[in-house]
Amino acid sequence: MNMRKHVRSMPPAIYLLALSLFAMGSAEFLMGGILPMIATDLQITLPMAGTLISAFAIGALIGGLPFAILTLQWPKRTTLVASQIAFVAATAVSLLAQGYWPLLAARFAMGLAYACFWAAAASTAVQLSPPDRRAKALSIVVSGLTVAMIVGGPVGTFISDITGWRGGFWAVAAVTAIAAVAGFLVLPEKTSGEAKEPDLKIELRAMKRPVLWVAFATTATTTAAYMGTFGYLGALLLDVSGLPSHWLPAVLTLFGVGAFIGLTIGGRTADSRPFTTLVVGIFGLVLISGAIALLASDAGTTVALVFLLGVAGFLLNPAVWGRVYAVAPDAPMLAGAANSSAFQAGLTLAPLLAGIPISLGHGLSAVGWMGSAIGVAALGLAVLGKRWIA
Repeated sequence: MNMRKHVRSMPPAIYLLALSLFAMGSAEFLMGGILPMIATDLQITLPMAGTLISAFAIGALIGGLPFAILTLQWPKRTTLVASQIAFVAATAVSLLAQGYWPLLAARFAMGLAYACFWAAAASTAVQLSPPDRRAKALSIVVSGLTVAMIVGGPVGTFISDITGWRGGFWAVAAVTAIAAVAGFLVLPEKTSGEAKEPDLKIELRAMKRPVLWVAFATTATTTAAYMGTFGYLGALLLDVSGLPSHWLPAVLTLFGVGAFIGLTIGGRTADSRPFTTLVVGIFGLVLISGAIALLASDAGTTVALVFLLGVAGFLLNPAVWGRVYAVAPDAPMLAGAANSSAFQAGLTLAPLLAGIPISLGHGLSAVGWMGSAIGVAALGLAVLGKRWIA
């Protein structure tokens, strides 16, 4: 009975934010499946087409803090809807563009809008939820990304296979537009946390706390610890584990299923036991990544480990987000924006760091050792941050 009461106490707007993040996040996971189509259509090389992914990621990485400062005095609903409108407009420009450079610029603009929405959505979720349910609210919002990974990317790729590569993105734009209209109708004009006018000086002062930057570093390293291994999973499963190629999409989807389960568990435990949830997730990453390095030649075992990697990686996600708001409750917008940038930094650095042992000639399975090493660094940061957090 109490469980039902807790579920009902979560405002519907939280789930709407998750839907919006699902729509916009699908634009990230869709690109990987359609790069050859884009390269052929634009008559560019595959590596050049890959820079379209990087353009979005760079926009998402650098856009959070500047737009958080720019929109600090805006009502959260205005910021959320405006960023979705900007995202839809940039997506439309990218689809109507006939050349590589306009498309590259539009993808960068999409990343900026995405970063702005991310920061405002995290802050809004915290302000709309009960104080003892903030990690749960954040896990619901972030679950939009995991559903985008499991459903949005594959469905968008399927649509693109039928209609051409632009079709999947038109679907993303349509769902984002629908979510924006729903947000305008459902989200309160002002959240309870906005009763007091936001103060840029107070938020900037809060951003000077060293422990907050340790929390951001924890977010970046935990993300890099599992995404570095994930980035090379396709090659690892095919070349080392000997997995038949037709099974690869199912196994990668299994990672997403594990991520969703991890988020669900972490959302239930991070409010009451934040540090325990964080440490258990990091320990899981260290052990699972090491096991992948050792056992990659066995396909069945590696498939099981891919699932567990998703569980451990996203189990700790609500805890790293909750930690930021625990450290800086007086800077919800800037802290949330910086943490979303830290998350993107982890995504950006992950393949670069995981690629180091491969470039040194240690083979694909060595990405697991790098994941373990980054996980150990994340554990050190988590313990260091614990010393400052009451």
